[in-house]
Amino acid sequence: MNLSQYTKEFSYNLRLAFPVILGMLGHTLIGIVDNFMVGNLGSTELAAVSLGNSFIFIGMSLGIGFSTAITPLIAEADAEKDDKKVRTTFHHGLLLCTILGIGIFILIVLAKPIMNLMNQPKAVVDLAAPYIDWVAFSLIPVIIFQGYKQFADGLSQTKYSMYAIYLANVVHIFFNYVLIYGVWGFPKLGIVGAALGTVISRIMMVVFMHYILKHNIAFKRFFKNFTFKEIKKSILKKIINLGLPSAMQMLFEVALFTAAIWLSGSLGKNSQAANQIALTLASSTFMVAIGFSVAAMIRVSNAKGMKDYKQLITVARSIFLFTIMVETFFGLVFVISHQFLPHLFLNMSDVSQQLDNTEIIFIASKLLLVAAVFQISDGIQVVVLGALRGLQDVKIPMYITFVAYWIVGFPISYYLGKHTNLGATGIWIGLLSGLTSAALFLYIRFARLTKRLANQNQ
Repeated sequence: MNLSQYTKEFSYNLRLAFPVILGMLGHTLIGIVDNFMVGNLGSTELAAVSLGNSFIFIGMSLGIGFSTAITPLIAEADAEKDDKKVRTTFHHGLLLCTILGIGIFILIVLAKPIMNLMNQPKAVVDLAAPYIDWVAFSLIPVIIFQGYKQFADGLSQTKYSMYAIYLANVVHIFFNYVLIYGVWGFPKLGIVGAALGTVISRIMMVVFMHYILKHNIAFKRFFKNFTFKEIKKSILKKIINLGLPSAMQMLFEVALFTAAIWLSGSLGKNSQAANQIALTLASSTFMVAIGFSVAAMIRVSNAKGMKDYKQLITVARSIFLFTIMVETFFGLVFVISHQFLPHLFLNMSDVSQQLDNTEIIFIASKLLLVAAVFQISDGIQVVVLGALRGLQDVKIPMYITFVAYWIVGFPISYYLGKHTNLGATGIWIGLLSGLTSAALFLYIRFARLTKRLANQNQ
């Protein structure tokens, strides 16, 4: 098969992925705005937000992971031109996302006492508690929003969620500003103001998404006559069977990176700062791979619905190839700029910080060299996962990701980070090992499944 069969798919893949990439960066922007505005209040407040968000991030990963089950089911039904199946999947998915959002909110609030066991300063814990309550509540609208987003994604309409996220960012910046600092007659609420800004913006995001889809000519037929009488246990079970392993896959990866943050923190504040710089840069480029993962999930589901397995393999490989090219480019940028990029995150004019800054730059620049390689592994594993979700194959990939991240990756991170002179670089070598193992075995899984499907079709 010649290369042009793959490259001719690039432009459509990019059209599907691009709004998702911008939307994911929009989600990231909400956290950046919180850190920037709260950072002006002081280091204790910033530490409280960071601690609070480590809880929220785990809850959010479960919600987002679960909701991805909706997209392949919708995309398959869309390819089959089965409107009834699209509508039923959407309504059942939205109901499950609502229940899950409420459940995760309650769980996070109940889990708050764990903060007291994490050897955090009392002042940080006291500030983090009310912040967690409000931001955990904001997960209810976030996960409901995911229900709408995955439905629209399944119909290959990826741009509407991007519009909603950027509207949420505008609302978020406004309410953060007035509620954190108490301007224009609003009360000065500090970090609770940041949490309330997040809640308001996320509720607006759902309201906007509901309105824009319900009044869109292509979607409005799917919004009619929602009743609980139509809810069927068999359809709920089908979505849960796809959603639960997907949620666990995302949780295993998020938990590994959270463990890397805590491991780096145990090596000292400069290692933690360097880890945060490298992680922020690597996360930004990872958003591109997530966009391609969604494109893979949609297009593989469509081809599966049409039972066109030859096209399915071509489409998937074209996305894998494009991802490798893009992530290799980012890797080269990291290699070329590894000494320069850390400077962007530090106040180089502060003489009192000069010694710390020198050490942070030294560590972060080495981490970026490791990140340059793991860009490619991370990109491959997430797009292959997207393609496997498109095939509705989630159980075996769940076991693969657990073994790759926690049996291979974490022990290497722990050993090299804590018991050798490599320090933070050793932790990242462990991350690279886990991601590379996941990429390799997920690809083998995908190749075997698609070969079997193609042979059945002959």
